[in-house]
Amino acid sequence: MNVLVYLVPLALALGGLGLAAFLWALRNGQFDDLDGAAWRAISDDDLPEDER
Repeated sequence: MNVLVYLVPLALALGGLGLAAFLWALRNGQFDDLDGAAWRAISDDDLPEDER
């Protein structure tokens, strides 16, 4: 039972750290163009000339 004294604040700190990282990514535009990244991943622009 004494271990909860350490685990509860640790869990809250890790949750706060995750929230801070998410908010940082949101403010820096990491989620602005989700469709563009998906289309670039399946694009055939990097194929050699003889395979086209």
